[in-house]
Parts: sequence; structure tokens; C-alpha cells
Amino acid sequence: MRKDPRHRAREAALQILYQWEVGGVDVAQAATVLFERQWADPEPAPAALRSFASALAADTVGLLARSDALIAETSEKWRPERMAIVDRLILRLAIAEMIRDESTPRPVIIDEALELAKTFSTAESARFINGMLDAIRKKLG
Repeated sequence: MRKDPRHRAREAALQILYQWEVGGVDVAQAATVLFERQWADPEPAPAALRSFASALAADTVGLLARSDALIAETSEKWRPERMAIVDRLILRLAIAEMIRDESTPRPVIIDEALELAKTFSTAESARFINGMLDAIRKKLG
């Protein structure tokens, strides 16, 4: 089954953020490594996908303080740095997209985050992310 290009771009953005977080590399460098050395698809990533993924990852890093503050105040018992890396990155990615892109309906952004959690994390994580993002969506207005 062929994935929607925007969904594939969100997957790529998550992979970029993972390299940034774990590898400690600049987000632009992580994007270059992903698209030029680690791209798993048989065809190179289309320019629109690369652009969307790279911009979303960069915006996620740029909005880190705001996103982490929302996560911390919403989760009550869990500071972002105590969460599983992938779950934390999915939350940050979705929050950044909610903040930066008012043209994409927030329920779509949340659904996309849940798909990422199901692919890269666990069913339990998907439930946690759903609850967190729904509460954060309400806080953002």
C-alpha cells in the first residue's frame, strides 16, 4: 500500500527529529543524512516531501520551549525528558504542526500523530498521545 505523501513526510520529519535528538546533530544535517544516505524507498524522496519534512522538523525544534511547556503542564506527572523519546518527539511534532499550520485541521494532525505512534511506538503510547494532544488542542484554542 502506498502511503499518502504528507504522511510519509511526517514519518521523515520524525526520523529527522530522532537523529537530531539521539545523535545530537543539527536538524538540517539530520535531514540531509536521512534523504541522501538513509532513505529506504526505492525512489528518491520527492522535493515537496523533503521540503515539508525538513520544514516541519526545523519548526518543531524552533518551537521546542513552547511545546515542552505545553507537554509538561498537560501531563502533570511526566516531564517531557522522562517520556519515551519517540513519544516525546511525536508530541512535539504534532504540537508544532498545530501551532504553525492552521490550514490543516487539528483532528487530522492528531490522527497523523496516532498513526506515527502505532508505526514507531506502541498501542499504549498511541492512547497516551491521543489524550495529551486532545488536551493540548483545547489549550491552544
